Formats: sequence, C-alpha cells, structure tokens
Amino acid sequence: MPAAAYPSPEEIVVYQKDPATKIATITLSRPERLNAPTSAARLRYAELLHRANIDDDVKVLVIRGLGQDFGSGVDLPEFMETLNGEDDGPRLAEYHLTADDDVRLPPADSFRGGAQLTQWFANGRGGCRSLQEFKKISIVEVKGYCYGWHFYQAGDADLVISSDDALFGHASFRYQGWGPRMWTWVQTMGLRKFQEMVFTGRPFTAAEMNDCNFLTKVVPRDQLEAETEKYALACARNRPTDTVFQQKLFFELYKQFQGEQLGSMLTGLFESLGRYARPDRTEMMLDKDVFERGLTNAVKDNDAQFPPDFRLSRSGRARTDVERPS
Repeated sequence: MPAAAYPSPEEIVVYQKDPATKIATITLSRPERLNAPTSAARLRYAELLHRANIDDDVKVLVIRGLGQDFGSGVDLPEFMETLNGEDDGPRLAEYHLTADDDVRLPPADSFRGGAQLTQWFANGRGGCRSLQEFKKISIVEVKGYCYGWHFYQAGDADLVISSDDALFGHASFRYQGWGPRMWTWVQTMGLRKFQEMVFTGRPFTAAEMNDCNFLTKVVPRDQLEAETEKYALACARNRPTDTVFQQKLFFELYKQFQGEQLGSMLTGLFESLGRYARPDRTEMMLDKDVFERGLTNAVKDNDAQFPPDFRLSRSGRARTDVERPS
C-alpha cells in the first residue's frame, strides 16, 4: 500500500493541551485499525512527548485511544512493508533521515540490518521507550485491547487507569518470542506471572494485571474517563512541576539501578536474532510466506489452536471450541 493511502501522523496521533489545568492529552485516533500507529505516527508520538516534556504549560500527560480499545500494537503490515520494500526512503524515515542525507543503510541480511532497528526501540526517539524519559506525570487510560506497542506505553507510564474489560499482553510472545521492553515488565509483574504470559502467550485480564501490581486502578468501562480525569486533576493540583521533575529523576535512577534501559537493549538484541529461530511443527512464524497468504487469516487460524481463554481476539475467546494441531 503506498504511503499516501495511510492516514497522516497528525490524524492518527492527536495532541491537545489545556494551559489552565496543565493537562495535555494524546489521543490515538485510528479506531478502525484498533488505533495502530504507522511508523510515522509512532515517531510523531515520540516527538510530542519530547515537546510536552519541555513545555511549561504541561505538567500531566494523559494518553488514551479513540473507540472501544486502547490499541493492539503497531500497524504490522505497514511496518513489514517498510522493512521489506525496495525503496530505502521509508526505512531511512524510521531513523529521522531522508535520501538527501547521503546515508546508506546496512544490508538487510546483515546482523546490523536487524539489530539496528530493534536497538532503536530502546531509544526514546524511536517512539517505543519514550515515556521512560518523560519527566512529567504520565497517565495511560486503557480499555479493550492493550497489546504490543500499546502495552509498552502502559508498562512505561506512571499511572494506568483501566476498564474492567481490558486485555493485556504482547503478540510477540506468540509469534516472535521476545519484546524489547521485557525487563521492565518482569520487574513490574513479578517473575512467576510474567513467565506465564511469555511461555503461554495468553492475554491477562485487568483483574489479573491489577493483582500483579501493573495497574493503578480498575473501574467499569462507563466510569473510565471520569476516573482518569480525577487522577489527572489531582496530579496537576499537587506539588509544583519542579518537584515533579525531581520526583521523576528519583524514579528514573531507581529504574536504571534495576537495569531498565540495559534490559530494553538486551531483549532488543535477542529479538534481532529472531530470524535464526526455526519452527518445530505447529508454530506460526511472522515471515514472508505469512504476509503473502494473508496475516489476518493466519493469525485467526493460529489463535484457534489455543483454549478459548488463551486466545488473543475477543471473538476467539467467545468461542468454546479448541482446535488441536494434527
């Protein structure tokens, strides 16, 4: 699909601020695609966080999704199209470069061809780890799906207010095996529960995530926006922004003592080695063949192999059949 066929980054990631309350809001506005950001939208997200970090009119940032879900991850077909396309322009744009910059990318089949990109996800400018460098208060409002890239944002936020119908996880555990933010998640959720998420690939409910200290508050869906606003206003009316900056420095030092950025780089390294993994018998690999025969159908067929409460899709979880691989 040509780049012009995708919504603009400004359409997908909408930014508003209220200087009177010092609350800014990022709304992921692509509900027909479960708020999936394109690569350009993800980079815009990182730039908006940088802008809000500097802006003295902002003390609290709320991040939410339009529609029924927070989101189910990046636009994977668009991302793979960028990686596998013959045009270097989109790949250069991923790193904030253009063809005019006279930069030659490493060969796709080299180690750097994969590792450079996954290490980029540990960089704040890449739009995946950006909330870790945000020195104001961040609140993520979660509902419905909270998978993949959106799960990154919930994991990195200061506060997470969730509806009671939300589902959390990362499809990478089922289709790739790694996620670059794993170090943070295992420290937040605890080793035993996070191992369950990784090894089974199953999504966790809001109640389960609350039990393992991932969430700040769980409320019914119809109370979600009001509860988020209550928390945002309380944070905005509390200590001065300078004090918030000092508090965030304290928490950042704590996270770095735990190895937060090191862990992001390490798991990014493992993910960059994913092409060396070979399927056994039933696993679905995110390779060229899958995209050629249709990602949606392949994902549905793979999801059907698991017990209903282990499935990633709501429609699949509502079914009671279990298909066993032959």
